[in-house]
Amino acid sequence: MNDHGPLPPPIGAATRIDRDPIGAVVLPADSLHGAQGERARLNFSLSDTMLSDMPMVIVALAQVKQAAALVNGALGAIDSGIADAIVDACAAIVAGGHHDAFVIDACQGGAGTSTNMIANEVIANLALDRLGMARGRYDIVHPNDHVNRGQSTNDVYATAIRIALFRLNRELVAALRRLSAAFAEKATAFADIPKLGRTQLQDAVPMTLGQEFAAFSTTVGEDAARAEEIAAWFLEVNIGGTAIGTGLGADPEYRTRIAPMLCRVTGLNLVVADDPIEATWDTGAFVLYSGMLKRIAAKLSKISNDLRLLSSGPAGGIGEIHLPMRQPGSSIMPGKVNPVIPEAFNCIAFRVFGLDTTITFAAEAGQLQLNAFEPVILWSLHDATTLLTRGIDMLIDHCIDGIVADSDRCARNLRDSTALATILVPIIGYARAAEVAKYARKTGDLVAAVAALEPSMLAYIAVSQTPGFALRPVERPIDRR
Repeated sequence: MNDHGPLPPPIGAATRIDRDPIGAVVLPADSLHGAQGERARLNFSLSDTMLSDMPMVIVALAQVKQAAALVNGALGAIDSGIADAIVDACAAIVAGGHHDAFVIDACQGGAGTSTNMIANEVIANLALDRLGMARGRYDIVHPNDHVNRGQSTNDVYATAIRIALFRLNRELVAALRRLSAAFAEKATAFADIPKLGRTQLQDAVPMTLGQEFAAFSTTVGEDAARAEEIAAWFLEVNIGGTAIGTGLGADPEYRTRIAPMLCRVTGLNLVVADDPIEATWDTGAFVLYSGMLKRIAAKLSKISNDLRLLSSGPAGGIGEIHLPMRQPGSSIMPGKVNPVIPEAFNCIAFRVFGLDTTITFAAEAGQLQLNAFEPVILWSLHDATTLLTRGIDMLIDHCIDGIVADSDRCARNLRDSTALATILVPIIGYARAAEVAKYARKTGDLVAAVAALEPSMLAYIAVSQTPGFALRPVERPIDRR
C-alpha cells in the first residue's frame, strides 16, 4: 500500500484487465475501481486529502446514482434486475461501506470527471457482486451505460457536492449554536462582575464581564442563523441538465422524474434551477458561502484574541479571566502556560482566509458552459467547514467551558482606571470630568481625584461600580455653574 491506494498487482497475483477509451489497464482482480479510477489515482498523487476522506461527498454521489437507477429502472431504460443491484450497491455506500475504494485525490483536473467515474465503477462492481458476477464484467453492468445512464459529470458532480456541503454546514451550524450557548452560560455566571470596558486597547467605560460574554454569544448566534440561510442556496441543483444544462442524452421523462426522486432519496427539499445552463457553470453559491465561512472565522478569531488579552499575564497583563491550563507553555520558563486553544483557532482562521482566496480565483476562472475548477472549490470548502467545526468544538471543550473569572482583578482594573469619570459627564459636564480624569492619572486614584475636585460625586462614583449601572438613565442634570 501507499498513501494513494493499492499499488499495481505484483507479477503472478490475480489480476483483471479493464478497458476505457484510452486503452487497457491492469488491476487486482478484486478492485472495486476500474480503468478510469486507476488512471486518476496515478495521475493525481498531489495532496494528503483523498476522496475517501470526504464521506459526505461519497454518500451524496451514491444517493444521486441511487435516484438515477430508481428512475431508469421504473422507465425501463435499464433492466430492473440491474437497477435493483445498483440501488442496493448505492445503499451500502450510503450506509458507510466501501468508502476506502474511492482512492483518488481531492485535488484533480477534469472538472470532477474522475470523481464521477470512480463512483460509477465502484457502484458497477458492487452491483456485479450482488448479481453473483465477477468484478469487471461491464458487459453485464456498465459504469457508463447503466450506473451513469441519463447523467453527466457536470450535473451529477455539481449536485452531489452541493448536497454534501449543505450537510456539512448543518454540522457547522450545530457547533456554532453550542458555542453560543457556552458563551451565554458564562454570561449568566459573570453577570454580577463589574469590569473595565476598553476601546483601542485603552480604558473606556464600565461594563460587566457578563455583558462581554453575552456579546460573544450574540454574534456567534447571528452567524449560525446566517450560515443556515446562505447554505440553502445549495439546494438549487442542475440534475437532469447533463453536460451543459440542455439535458442532451437524457430521456425527457427521466429529466422530469430525477429531481423528485432525489428529494425522496436524500430527504432534502431540492429544486431544479430555472436555467440549468446557467446553473451548470455558476459557482456563485460557493463564493457566497465561502464569504460566510470567512466571516465566521474572522469573528471567532477576534474573540480568540480577546480571550488571550483578557487572560494575559497573569501578573503582568489584564488577567481578568483565567483560561484552562492545557499544557506547559515553555521548555525553559517554569510555570508559563500559554493560551494555546485560542491560538490554535487563530491558525484555523488564517487557513480559512486563504481558502476563501482560492475559491474566489477558482470561481472566476470558469469558462463558457462549465467551471473546470469545482474540485478545488469543493476541497477548499470541505477543509474550511471541517476545520471551523472542529475548531469550535475545541474552543468549547478545551477553553470556554473552563474559563474562570478573577472578580478581584476586574474590580481593581476598574477602580484604578479613569473609566468611571465618563459617568460624571452628564452631571458635571465633559470639561470638568476631564479635569477629574487628568488629576486621577497623576495620582493613580480616581476616587481621590473626585474627593479633591468634586466631593459631592463620591457617593455617585461608589454606586456606579455596581453591575449594570452604566445602562441606567442619568438621574441628575449637568451643573454648568
